Amino acid sequence: MTQQIAADGLTVDELAARAGVTVRTVRFYSTRGLLPPPEIGPRRVGRYGPDHLSRLALIEELQHQGMTLAAIERYLEQLPADLSAQDLAIHRALVASWVPDKAEPATREQLERRVGRGLTEADLDGLAAMSVLVRTDDPEVFQVDPGLLHLGVRLLDVPIALETILAARTVVLEHTRSAARELSRLFKDEVWQPYREGEGLPEAEELARLKSLSAHMQPMVVQALVTAFQRSMKEELRAWHSQE
Repeated sequence: MTQQIAADGLTVDELAARAGVTVRTVRFYSTRGLLPPPEIGPRRVGRYGPDHLSRLALIEELQHQGMTLAAIERYLEQLPADLSAQDLAIHRALVASWVPDKAEPATREQLERRVGRGLTEADLDGLAAMSVLVRTDDPEVFQVDPGLLHLGVRLLDVPIALETILAARTVVLEHTRSAARELSRLFKDEVWQPYREGEGLPEAEELARLKSLSAHMQPMVVQALVTAFQRSMKEELRAWHSQE
């Protein structure tokens, strides 16, 4: 059986271990208001839940972007107060999508300690199918995408066959590549080419401006794609339920 967060939550030590930070860091974030207060359990011991874990992961991702704690405070204040742990995990994946690709090496033991549960070979196959991790020549060492790890582990408990995950991944890759190709063509023809012709800049400066412009546009494009996809999925689900 997989190990879940207990009904009474995590202690501060368990939360820190799952998030990959120190207890001192957890307490520091709490004093800054970056984490909501824990539930107070028996013996006046604070207990933390999935929302705290997902919020810590989001803070970590924002720090990877170079944001200061003050900027992170302002960022988190703008989020709806009722976001669930899954909402926060998806939000973190969105944030991670416009920072440079990165993967961190981790042993199986480190992975299990990070997610707070044992991982079977089937679990590892599922995470690999979701592109959360990549196997290496050493069967006990993996390259892991930390931005997707906790979301991927949560999906392991959804009763979906590995074949279905692989088929869904193929569909997503096919259509996102097509959308990226068309959006890149629009950007080149309608935005960059007229801008380039009007400025007449040296090649090095052109390249620097192109990188800057694309970096500013990418978060907006990613958010637009996700929003459109979510709305389309809701419409499809409504249609499916009405037919049923």
